[in-house]
Amino acid sequence: MIKLFIGFLLRKIPRTFLQRTSRPIFKLISIFYLGNNVTCPICESNFRKFFPYGRKVRDNALCTNCLSLERHRLIYIYLSRKTSILSGNNKILHIAPEACLIKKFKENSNINYITADLISPLADIKMDIHNIPFEDENFDFVMCNHVLEHVDDDIRALEEIKRVLKKGGEGIIQVPFYYPVPEKTIEDKSVTKGSKREKLYGQSDHLRKYGKDYDKRLSSNGLKVLKIKTQEFLTNDEILRYGLDSKEEIFVIRR
Repeated sequence: MIKLFIGFLLRKIPRTFLQRTSRPIFKLISIFYLGNNVTCPICESNFRKFFPYGRKVRDNALCTNCLSLERHRLIYIYLSRKTSILSGNNKILHIAPEACLIKKFKENSNINYITADLISPLADIKMDIHNIPFEDENFDFVMCNHVLEHVDDDIRALEEIKRVLKKGGEGIIQVPFYYPVPEKTIEDKSVTKGSKREKLYGQSDHLRKYGKDYDKRLSSNGLKVLKIKTQEFLTNDEILRYGLDSKEEIFVIRR
């Protein structure tokens, strides 16, 4: 019953409203999830399990303390363990910033951290990803998590990300995949109704469903792409402990 309710709320309530209002609600819910079976690596809270979440509801997904999801926890562990992005003197652009990561990054005195988005109330700067308002070669690192499936022209957005990255700069560009993943990305601009988009793409506000050619789309403008499997830097016990999706890969781009 709770899964049906969660799925209904996420379909009907605007994301921006949830971003502004959900934190105190989930703080209260945390009381009922106290335990020591799972740990959020971002806020370091322990629970008996994570909260179910998603339009197609996933078990063990949401940290009720900091609101991290599986993908946020995976990215944070990767950045902390396998890169110097958070420990070096780096300038970071975070597009469509997630609440769980904003606080962690802003507390980090090593980095110059800027958040930007077109509609998010959490972002410092209002920005259209098709026309990023920063000079060329401005950032050491760009993070763009589950954004490209929403934008009119993802290739144009990638051109802009490449433009503002310094030479040698890197980024993480994640998108959702729906199993079975199609061979090629599905995109039909004649499909405009939300119900048809949900059927075709998996969600009513998505403009495409990414396929196994996603890495080729990322590299179409000359960016180098590295796919990193979760198991490459985490044990099976850690994957369970942190509530991660063992199938997820991290797509790292490099200019």
